[in-house]
Amino acid sequence: MRVPIAYALAFPERIASGASRLEFETLKDLSFEPADRARFPGLYLAWDALRAREGSTAVLNAANEVAVDAFLAGVIRFTDIHSVNALTVDAVLPDLPAAAVVSDLLALDARARIHAQAVVKERAR
Repeated sequence: MRVPIAYALAFPERIASGASRLEFETLKDLSFEPADRARFPGLYLAWDALRAREGSTAVLNAANEVAVDAFLAGVIRFTDIHSVNALTVDAVLPDLPAAAVVSDLLALDARARIHAQAVVKERAR
């Protein structure tokens, strides 16, 4: 945790954390456990978007950018980011048109952003 703490304390500058450089070649073993859906709902929302129809990840990305901007501006709480994302995906995906060309994706992105902004307004502190 030294590296992320040092990064957070000095952002946007960098300071020495005292941690040694991570050498992947020297690692003997990495083990992973299933992620807890209740603790990490955003992770599962992203996995679901990857498995969903074409364009789903564009919707999620647009919603997330709107939600994070609102959080950084102090409009919503950090814990509201996932709700904005999930509500936007749930609202936009059922009517998701086929995204065949870049202009289709840009239109989908704009539609998701409009919906996410409406959700942010509802959740504004």
